[in-house]
Amino acid sequence: MSGITRCILLLSVLLLTACAQQAPAFMPPSQRPVPANEKPWPKNHVLGIAYHDIEDRDPDQAVVAVRTERLIEQLAWLRENGYTAVTVDQIMAARNGGPELPPKAILLSFDDGYSSFYTRVMPVLRAYNWHALLAPVGVWIDTPLDKPVDFAGTPRPRSDFLTWAQITEVSKSGLVEIAAHTDASHKGILANPQGNLEPAAATRRYDAATGRYESEADFQARLRKDVVTITEKIRKATGYNPRVWVWPYGAADGTALQVTGSEGYQMALTLDDGLDSLNNLMSSPRFLVASDPDGAHFANSIVAVQSDAPMRVVHVDLDNVYDPDPAQQDINLGKLIQRMADMGANTVFLQAFADPKGDGLVHSLYFPNRHLPVRADIFDRVAWQLRTRAHVKVFAWMPVLSFALDPALPRVTRWSPDSGRTSVDPGQYRRLSPFDPNVRRIIGEIYEDMARLTSVDGILYHDDALLSDFEDASPQALKVYAANGLPDSMAALRGDPATLQRWSRFKSRYLIDFTHELTAKVRAIRGPQVQTARNLFAEPMLNPSSEAWFAQNLDDFLGAYDWTAPMAMPLMEGKSREQSGAWLEALVATVRSRPGALDRTVFELQARDWTRKDAAFDLNGEQLADWMGRLKRQGATSFGYYPDNFLENQPDLKTVRPALSNKWNP
Repeated sequence: MSGITRCILLLSVLLLTACAQQAPAFMPPSQRPVPANEKPWPKNHVLGIAYHDIEDRDPDQAVVAVRTERLIEQLAWLRENGYTAVTVDQIMAARNGGPELPPKAILLSFDDGYSSFYTRVMPVLRAYNWHALLAPVGVWIDTPLDKPVDFAGTPRPRSDFLTWAQITEVSKSGLVEIAAHTDASHKGILANPQGNLEPAAATRRYDAATGRYESEADFQARLRKDVVTITEKIRKATGYNPRVWVWPYGAADGTALQVTGSEGYQMALTLDDGLDSLNNLMSSPRFLVASDPDGAHFANSIVAVQSDAPMRVVHVDLDNVYDPDPAQQDINLGKLIQRMADMGANTVFLQAFADPKGDGLVHSLYFPNRHLPVRADIFDRVAWQLRTRAHVKVFAWMPVLSFALDPALPRVTRWSPDSGRTSVDPGQYRRLSPFDPNVRRIIGEIYEDMARLTSVDGILYHDDALLSDFEDASPQALKVYAANGLPDSMAALRGDPATLQRWSRFKSRYLIDFTHELTAKVRAIRGPQVQTARNLFAEPMLNPSSEAWFAQNLDDFLGAYDWTAPMAMPLMEGKSREQSGAWLEALVATVRSRPGALDRTVFELQARDWTRKDAAFDLNGEQLADWMGRLKRQGATSFGYYPDNFLENQPDLKTVRPALSNKWNP
């Protein structure tokens, strides 16, 4: 940019600022009217806003660029509407009990280290006296001036990027803090046998020559070398160690997070949705400014960040993607991805275990692990393709107890009041006993392996986590009951209603504690941003006395998981189609009676009538759309269905999409 152009830009910014200061919109925030669709700003919350390159014309979306005039327009809108750019110092102080953040606090950040930050962004920041973060990639800035930058495998002109001298200069402006965007890990690496490239800073490398994945120790060593290197480069340029880590592609990893934390980083920025509440600064969300939005689209997006997006789910059997013929498997995967994109859902609950018999007993998995056979190493590929091509969030649908592990491991057993004997209930899932420490260890290791080698946004805990009013009667379970102040015999546990109720609630919370243990293992590896959901049978919701039959409690679930997922399946509960609507309305009313519970509940409808084996086995789209309409009219905003037969268009896409999707329906 020439000196004349820079002066014209600065003059336009100053004129915009002066006009804004004279406009009525600049009344004090307490007096300014709040738009009807804008929620009150929660105390001590900050909105991260992520920019990349800034170009005068034809912004390149390969680098998520924004036009200069639109950057000025967007910052002007933010200022006119009461948003305030804050510093990392202010955020840290507020977290530590110091001065509160101002309402509508924003943290501006500019990723990658483009030269446009020096020529186009700095004049705007100076005019507004606003602060920002700049997060360069070490090896890109190291590139000699006469060489192209290796931009994740694509050469880009060296002039597109800053020099270390420019970074030093802006760091001394008092307006810019330098963050780390890795040294050499802003690229994709081989992540699975099918050839997917995934973010290097959050992925265990797959070695095609050996068929092995990078060990956890090697992954940590690779990341630590990168963190130490970029930290030292920034220290030399600025005189201070960076304290903010910016994940390439927004993809966070819990193991890498431990490495960055041990190297002194106090804040890590993702590209997840939402506001940062300051209680989890090592997983701070940011709004990505992409597609060069005009003023209206930008404003609507910023306001919408405060809204919790409803979950619209399609629940998918990975068994239907798998095929022993790799070519046919790729065809199946293509059909799934295209259907999810066309369906307009925003979340997929994806089966991570193999269950081709449909008996609920897990003999093999779809990811490498220490304890069960791998039917095919395809879960990560399918999840990654869904996330990047269909643009949905993916939850790994995982069993809790029904793994076909070593027969010597204790199973959940049922007590017979007639014979006084205990045995495995043939009418239930064949479950491992959660009261056995060895069982918990092994299942925990399976979850750890899933977290290391797959890319997921969340976990859906399967409906196999249940205990009837005659279970668990194993010796390990009885010992745990006694240690927690309950009787140590089944007869005494069922001896009076009060004891039975205490025992039922204890088991419900014990199973929740076990899933929390599994969640902690996953988040330690995958990162704190991983969400949780758990299937809940409908009967304990509608008939509280039946809680004892399942060891499940709606209020316990609402307090324990990000999402409670009731099985809203009326035909499975013996209701006719004529009765189904009223039954669903009663189910929603039960949740609605708990303040705020509908915002954290996703109702799973049935797309198949398992009571029939004829042509009506799969329900038609009209029935599903009718049920979805009933849910919405009762105030439910999050819902989905299981199963989706994407190979045969069941249910019919054109019929279900308008009822399911929040997206514009062409």
